[in-house]
Amino acid sequence: MNAGHVLPGIAALQDEMIALRHSFHAHPELGFEEFATSERVAACLASWGFEVSTGVGKTGVVGTLKNGEGRSIGLRADMDALPIQETTGLPYASRVDGVMHACGHDGHTATLLAAARHLAQTRAFNGTLQLIFQPAEEGLGGARKMLEDGLLERFPCDAIFALHNVPGYPVGHLGFYSGPFMASADTVTITIIGTGGHGAVPHKAVDPVVVCSSIVIALQSIVSRNVNPQDVAIITVGSIHAGSASNVIPSSASMSLSVRALTPEIRQLLEVRITQLVNGQAASFGARAEIDYQHCHPVLINHPGATAFAREVAHEWLGEEHLITNLRPFTASEDFAFILEKCPGSYLVIGNGDGESGCLLHNPGYDFNDACLPIGASYWVKLVESFLRC
Repeated sequence: MNAGHVLPGIAALQDEMIALRHSFHAHPELGFEEFATSERVAACLASWGFEVSTGVGKTGVVGTLKNGEGRSIGLRADMDALPIQETTGLPYASRVDGVMHACGHDGHTATLLAAARHLAQTRAFNGTLQLIFQPAEEGLGGARKMLEDGLLERFPCDAIFALHNVPGYPVGHLGFYSGPFMASADTVTITIIGTGGHGAVPHKAVDPVVVCSSIVIALQSIVSRNVNPQDVAIITVGSIHAGSASNVIPSSASMSLSVRALTPEIRQLLEVRITQLVNGQAASFGARAEIDYQHCHPVLINHPGATAFAREVAHEWLGEEHLITNLRPFTASEDFAFILEKCPGSYLVIGNGDGESGCLLHNPGYDFNDACLPIGASYWVKLVESFLRC
């Protein structure tokens, strides 16, 4: 990425904002525990002239900057870390045992803060800027908690946008996708109730381990035979727990499933067929099934108009050569989906690097690429100024 694409005002802040990112990285906090992070974010925003609201969604922060009577735009960054032991060996590596920023949320937060400072200094827009620093994105429902606390009622937005780094794409290249972009994610816990017994006389028991084994194989037929091959559907059996001795048939066994889809219709189909199949399989062995179906994240659906606008801003600024043209939907999930159910907007990506040494997200050796920060911040400034034209 050409350094000339970085706005001069962002370039002047670059070293300071990267140092801030390194500080966030060294002091990671898990979901709904981002007390020091949110306090620092709030202090930065207040010092730059934002009206700051804290405790939104427990540890979330919203910074509001008004300049004129135009429309309102929201930008969101996530703040939480993951329960992973860092192995990078970096000078600014995590100082918290068993916790690290393995998904780049430290970079997302610092990027948005850099844009915030520049926008507060220049105020080259007409309208209201809502900066949303979200807690607990990593599976704990931070976005939903902020919505329950009245996020969009208290801080209304005509459109809202979020950005995430993605390893494997060129540094600083931006990617946009209209429509279903991130998969839904549901967690299913299945308990099979059989009849325990001695391993030497299995005919006098109803073995729940055998039932689970049959269910694991049968579940794959849902994807291969009930779902259109052109649609995305994933059923992963992540764990099976049963028994504690080789010669004892346990009375029960449990399974945990991760279920993902890229359309609400397929998501519904999977729930219906999993429920039918598990109950049917259990009954066929003389066992009984208890199913706890937890709906975690909906499909993230980018709004066409907002996505087209966001892409056009990037295209005019960077040119086609710095856009990710082969971007496809991801089967990972993202709780920004809850916000997009309530407000038009789009979730975009920025390349974190495509070299052989690049490390995937949620890996103990991962680190956010600092070269992304000034490009991401410059893009946020461009997007705000384009959306809130004077």
